Amino acid sequence: MGNANVVGHVFGRLIAFDLDGTIVDSSRDLADSVNDVLAGYGAAPLSHAAITRMVGDGARVLVGRALAAAGVPEPPDAMSRFLEIYDTRLLNHTRLYDGIVDVVRAAREHARVALLTNKPLGPSERVLEGLGITDLFDDVIGGDGPFPRKPDPAALVALIERADATPVRALMIGDSRIDYETARGASARCCLVEYGFSSHSFEGLSAGDAWIVPDVPRLAEAIARFVAERSPR
Repeated sequence: MGNANVVGHVFGRLIAFDLDGTIVDSSRDLADSVNDVLAGYGAAPLSHAAITRMVGDGARVLVGRALAAAGVPEPPDAMSRFLEIYDTRLLNHTRLYDGIVDVVRAAREHARVALLTNKPLGPSERVLEGLGITDLFDDVIGGDGPFPRKPDPAALVALIERADATPVRALMIGDSRIDYETARGASARCCLVEYGFSSHSFEGLSAGDAWIVPDVPRLAEAIARFVAERSPR
């Protein structure tokens, strides 16, 4: 699965970005959609912060966590309700993090650039299109495609192969421990951003495990260090 509209440069290097909490802040639209689902089952809303901490493992897991937190046994139609509701407000409040477009553009000068997310592919592509950034990515892999969701490394391994890269010449960038575990499973490098949704999951990680950066300018610096390395093929 890839973005057929983009022809990427070949550098034997891959930089893969997560979407929610890394490229875009979609927390309010996700939280509002989850709370609409809960309201439909007669449950009280959860806080924006509580729902945001549940994001990262895909929509099905998000809905299941929210229902459990609200004390609602999961109904069989909960997932379809969420997707229907979220589809109507994908871009109501979702925005790009300041400066991230320049970071991705700079990465494309040195690597094949991919988007690897547990969000379903359809909504992911609509968010990219709506924000005008589809052409920044050579590949887009969502959580409902032929590969298992992160932290299973299979999709990242496939992206590394498509880039004619090796694990040491691949960098996974995300905002959660799931992204770290995905990179580790593929023997790839990892950079974690603290400005996203899940910095609470970084406990126990150190600079030896992954680059951990507080903001977008520091992310740009980490990518620059990565592409400057003379890594063996």
